[in-house]
Amino acid sequence: MERANGSRPAGCGVALALDFWPLCDTWGIVVQAVAGAGLVICVVLMLALLLWSACASRRRNSVLAALMLFLMATAGIFALPYSFLIALSPQTCPVRVFAFGVLFSVAFGALLARGLSLLGVSLARGWREVCVTAALALVQVIIATEWLLVVLVQDKRTCQFSQPEFAMLQIYVMVLLATALVTALGFLRYTCVTYSYRDSGQVHRQNKVQASLLVLTLLLSVCVWLVWITLLTYGNRAMGRSPLWDDPVISVALTANGWVLLLGHGFTQVRFMCKHNARTKDPPLDFTGWTSSRTPPAAPPDLKTGTDNEGFQTDTDARRGNDVAWSGIFMRELSAEKDYSIPRPTTTNINEPYDEYYGHRV
Repeated sequence: MERANGSRPAGCGVALALDFWPLCDTWGIVVQAVAGAGLVICVVLMLALLLWSACASRRRNSVLAALMLFLMATAGIFALPYSFLIALSPQTCPVRVFAFGVLFSVAFGALLARGLSLLGVSLARGWREVCVTAALALVQVIIATEWLLVVLVQDKRTCQFSQPEFAMLQIYVMVLLATALVTALGFLRYTCVTYSYRDSGQVHRQNKVQASLLVLTLLLSVCVWLVWITLLTYGNRAMGRSPLWDDPVISVALTANGWVLLLGHGFTQVRFMCKHNARTKDPPLDFTGWTSSRTPPAAPPDLKTGTDNEGFQTDTDARRGNDVAWSGIFMRELSAEKDYSIPRPTTTNINEPYDEYYGHRV
């Protein structure tokens, strides 16, 4: 892709072909650096999850697989700008046409499946979440394959297509994006207006955070798609910058949307999984002070041991065995000089109690 004035970028060598000039241009270097950093982070996160999966419980393996699939799609989105930095050719055309829609269909399909799973839809619970993501992406695979075969092979066009045609090829991906956004908004509304007593307050707050981040991620993705489609189909041509700005717009949009997906869903899901794993590893219960030794403690010199209910204690020992804890109490001998009797009420006229009432002796 040549500059507007036809000059070679300062960083390009003399022997470098014209198709590769954007790689050493200023905007190309910036896009490569930002996209490369996102690609490296995605790979590091996937490797860390693979190492962590050995310690993860079996119940969380399905969530781990779904997150791995999403990170793979995000890594592919970060790698895709390189095919738009290089000029359109028979080698880069299939990558642009096929990988663009498929990678975004996997990413947005994973977000849609995640939203359905959080809503409690049985179709997307457990390992079915991964299956739903793969099935949604398979539709775009079929669409892109048919488009390549029909348009580029049957019509014998050497990978020449207009920008509106490229945007129309992504209609299914846009439907996935809109559906995922509606699902995320539904889950956000559910977490705000309902409260389940089966869940703790911490779980409820985490669901609200997940719903908010999911909505934010999809809203920012919608904004990115609206911008690049508008510029690609109308804006660049209206400003007189088409086709010079077409590939840079898509490259920047891919990099920006990749970071939105990575920060909004990738990082947060890894953090939620680590927090969940930390909560499941609670320390064992400490029953210190709940039970005591079988051997009774030494009694003070002036006290003797005893039981509050000897018959009940004997029956309990027979049922539970001899390892039952000692439950005796200490008793003190009562002094014979002191009166421990319970006082009772007495009458003033003991011999003739009814004389005063009747007024005469019976």
